[in-house]
Amino acid sequence: MSLTRSSALAEADIHDILRNDRRRRVLEHLQESMGSVTLRELAETIAAHEAGESPPPRPLRESVYNSLHQTHLPKLDAEGVVDYDKNRKTVELQPGARDVNVYMEVVTKYGITWADYYRSLATLSLVVVVAAEIDVPLLEALPVLLVASAFLAVIAASTAYQLWTRRWTYLRSLLR
Repeated sequence: MSLTRSSALAEADIHDILRNDRRRRVLEHLQESMGSVTLRELAETIAAHEAGESPPPRPLRESVYNSLHQTHLPKLDAEGVVDYDKNRKTVELQPGARDVNVYMEVVTKYGITWADYYRSLATLSLVVVVAAEIDVPLLEALPVLLVASAFLAVIAASTAYQLWTRRWTYLRSLLR
C-alpha cells in the first residue's frame, strides 16, 4: 500500500511558496491573527521584523507593501493558500494553508523543533521509567510513579511554555 498526499498543492509549489521570507511571514502572521488582516497591517508587521525596529522606516514599509500587493499575495491567492481581496486590501487564510503549514514547523530559539524536543523528552522519560522499574543502580530507589509523574509535569510545563510564548509573540505584534 503506498501513501499519497491528499494535498491539492504539489510539494514543489509548497517549497516555492516557503522559499520567500515575506511569504512565510505572511502565513505566520495570519496563523497568529486567526482572521482577516489588512495589507497595511501585514506590511507594517513584516517591515518591523525585517528592520528589527518598530515602527519600521517608511521606505521599507512601502517596499514591503508593494511587494506583498504586487507579487506575494497574488501568488498565495492563486495557489489557494490565502484569499486576497485587492479592492478591500484584506487577506485571510484559506484551506490550502493547511498543506503549507505542515512544512512550517515551529523551531525553538535553540534551533530544534518542538516536535524533536517532545520526542526526545518522551524517549528519555520512557528510558528512565523502564530503568527505574528494572532496578538500574541509582534509579532503583526512585518510585516509578514519581519518575513518570515528574516527566509528565515537565511535558505539561513545556506545553504551557510553548503556548504562552506563541500567544505572547502574537500579543506583542498587536501592540506594535
